[in-house]
Amino acid sequence: MKSFRILAAGLLAGLVSLAAGAQNISIATGGTGGVYYPLGGGMAAVLSKHVPGMQATAEVTGGSVDNLKLIGSGKPYIALSMADAALDAHRGEDKFKAGKVGVKTLMVLYPNRMHVVTVEGRGITKMADLKGKRVSTGSPGSATEVMAFRVIEAAGLDKDKDMKRERLGVSESVNAVKDGKIDAFFWVGGLPTAAVTDLANTPGTKIVMVDHAETVAPMNRKYGNLYVEDAIPAATYKGMAADNKQATVMNILVAHESMDDKTAYAIVKTIFDKRDDLIAVHKEAANFKLENQKSGATPIPWHPGAVRYFAEKGIKLN
Repeated sequence: MKSFRILAAGLLAGLVSLAAGAQNISIATGGTGGVYYPLGGGMAAVLSKHVPGMQATAEVTGGSVDNLKLIGSGKPYIALSMADAALDAHRGEDKFKAGKVGVKTLMVLYPNRMHVVTVEGRGITKMADLKGKRVSTGSPGSATEVMAFRVIEAAGLDKDKDMKRERLGVSESVNAVKDGKIDAFFWVGGLPTAAVTDLANTPGTKIVMVDHAETVAPMNRKYGNLYVEDAIPAATYKGMAADNKQATVMNILVAHESMDDKTAYAIVKTIFDKRDDLIAVHKEAANFKLENQKSGATPIPWHPGAVRYFAEKGIKLN
């Protein structure tokens, strides 16, 4: 009996030791119809498999704004976010007026492209045609909503007076267009976005992507050089008549400034080491490139753990 008690005590001590060494981390992503969620799931898989002691899970969220608030909660999160929403959090502006978030950049991810989507028969071919229409500007807590408001303003429209506005995620927006409940929607995401592909492939439907690249200059004058004129290639979604000239912002992976350097280093290293695994999940991971990690590529200060990893790769960050 005595030897059994000694063995049991040893086993318990071992379990306690394992628990102390374990690290649970959540990855704040977005809705299931976008790109953040599958990529976040891929990241969770590679981190859980290849970082000793780490168990990572992907969490469905409302998007960047919600993700940044989760970072600010002090719980063990990393998050995918658009650079403009992260800058608001860093400064304590707009949706973060309640307080600044101590956020740091782990890495620059891929370009997020603004989609202004409608279908033939709704009378919308340009931004001015949104006046008087039923339009979704993104779900509450999303960076789609943040950027949509800025695009609408830069196009000379009033988000509250010029349209009947809904607040739907991309999957809900697609269903609402199909059901005739809304006429158009805003969505900012990677290419291709599964929900938009679904709409484009719907029998009897022809997708219309509304050009809005002219909004980039006024947005940058007001909010800083966060946006670039870009194009969604015509081959991206079935039925596109031409390249869609639009506004793009970068996505970044962020953590709280209190994350220890060793953990931040391990996360960034593993994502780059296992990039091929992530490309198999979604092709936007092909844009996870070392050459994109540079001073000025993100408006949010770099985490020291990330700085250490990139220094080993010959990239000096300030």
